[in-house]
Amino acid sequence: MLAQQQRATDLVQRGGTSAQQNAYEVMNVGKGIARALAETLPSETDRIRFARTFCYEILSTYWHCLQRKYSKSWSLPRPFDSAPDADLSDAARVFARRMGEAATSFELNHASYLVGITYTSMLPAAFRSKHGVYYTPPALTGQLLIMATEAGVDWESCRVLDPACGGGAFLTPLAQRIVSELGDREPAAVLEILSSRLWGFEKDPFGAWMSQVFLEMAVLDICHAARRRLPRLIEVCDSLEQQPGRDGFDLVIGNPPYGRVSLTPKQRAVYKRGLFGHANLYGLFTDLALRLTRPGGVIAYVTPTSFLAGEYFKALRGLLGREAPPLSIAFVSERKGVFEGVLQETLLAAYRRGVDSTTGVVRFISAQDNDTVSITTTGFFNLPDDPTRPWLLPRHPGQAALVERLRQMPHRLRDYGYTVSTGPLVWNRHKQQLRDQSGEGCYPLIWGEAITPSGEFVFRARKRNHKPYFQTRSGDDWLVTREPCVLLQRTTAKEQRRRLIAAELPASLIKQHGAVVIENHLNMIRRSNGETPTVSAGVVSALLNSEILDQAFRCINGSVAVSAFELEALPLPPPEDIRQIQALVTHSAKKSEIDHAIERLYLGEER
Repeated sequence: MLAQQQRATDLVQRGGTSAQQNAYEVMNVGKGIARALAETLPSETDRIRFARTFCYEILSTYWHCLQRKYSKSWSLPRPFDSAPDADLSDAARVFARRMGEAATSFELNHASYLVGITYTSMLPAAFRSKHGVYYTPPALTGQLLIMATEAGVDWESCRVLDPACGGGAFLTPLAQRIVSELGDREPAAVLEILSSRLWGFEKDPFGAWMSQVFLEMAVLDICHAARRRLPRLIEVCDSLEQQPGRDGFDLVIGNPPYGRVSLTPKQRAVYKRGLFGHANLYGLFTDLALRLTRPGGVIAYVTPTSFLAGEYFKALRGLLGREAPPLSIAFVSERKGVFEGVLQETLLAAYRRGVDSTTGVVRFISAQDNDTVSITTTGFFNLPDDPTRPWLLPRHPGQAALVERLRQMPHRLRDYGYTVSTGPLVWNRHKQQLRDQSGEGCYPLIWGEAITPSGEFVFRARKRNHKPYFQTRSGDDWLVTREPCVLLQRTTAKEQRRRLIAAELPASLIKQHGAVVIENHLNMIRRSNGETPTVSAGVVSALLNSEILDQAFRCINGSVAVSAFELEALPLPPPEDIRQIQALVTHSAKKSEIDHAIERLYLGEER
């Protein structure tokens, strides 16, 4: 903190922010100082007030700097809510003003992003998460506009809505694009057209106000030429409560909020067609976009990737597949370095409502050192015949050929005689039953740590709060497992070398103790009721631990969770082709030899 304050002082004393590198450093250091100051405040309300007041000071300075070239200076648009009124120290106010001056060194869309992430970085984490306050980098905004254009948006006539427009990340470049298509029309006519074709909804009054400020900044020359202020184009409201109008929009675009949300009975009834179990904000906003877009219109969204696979999103996938199949999907390759403060995997997608197509283009987006992105196109994807099933797409350019082979493989775990479930024990609900020693009715407790990163089973309980045994009580039979099965880690990240980490539960352990209890951080792959498996548990474990099946899973999965739903959707070789793998497993062949044999089953003999 002291080092940041000294750096801030040095930058302010240096003066002159004509060099963009110095301006960027002012913005970056200022953001760190502002966040540190906000974190010292005692309550969430105080932090929010401070964030808004600090950014109001930045924008006030920025606005007045932009007015210097005009003969008549206009006042900053009035806040939509009461004016921010937190007490700023003299040092904080001076640095906010210096940040406002520094912002003039950047192109408008980049300046708005830098101010926006300064605001969001000061907000309490719980508030930011609850309301989904994450602003979109300009490079991704630009790419999504390109995808919308490819999807058929006519910029000369389109009516556009951003239903979560905080900060104006999309509305500002949209206004610039629409204005550029209008050519040399009279300034007053341009403003009239713009105000009839561009709208934004935003729940956060301060974020909505920032959107309006940046929108007017985008057309200041036109406004001054017309001697008219830009009409208010942003409505402060709960987008999910808005009713579709008679005329749908040509484009609904944006970065909707995300995170689980509790719905009222009325809301659940309205959005039930896209819901299965828990509701996620971005899923609701996707359904909302379908309602607000006219037939033939385009939806262009930045969202997490989780809707591509999980069971909770199967209704949403079915809805999109029926009403607005994706025309293009672009994966953001890195979780870090693209979105400020966001670790979820992210994608950009363009959909067209009413199009009769199940084929789209796959791209990959990588962040560059100069605040730009590189785009790689890898080919096409096809939705499954039943779009509620997980969508199989390559997650990096080298997986295109694998995905094509996976589409041709109809067999699944059920064809081997297996089903998948979650370990039944939620340990913290049964803390008093954990034991250090075995005894009557006390069974080995299998934790996630029992499955090593290399795919071996080791009975252990070394982590904090873990104990090796579980004392059952009357009525606990449902927690007990008496048959061998394959165990698999339930949570892994895409940065890990392997996403699928499995091991066979030793039959000897069950024989020794009569049963085990399996904790819910593990998936259990066991024989289906009344069926005799056609493939041994050892072979299932070898398949899941193979490099090629790990890649196949990455092409299905959309989150850190390794769910039963996704495991049961994994394409597998026909049971009759597994004999060679069974022989290798039986004779304890090297893992590399087993992996190579499995790879040939997926990619053919030529590999």
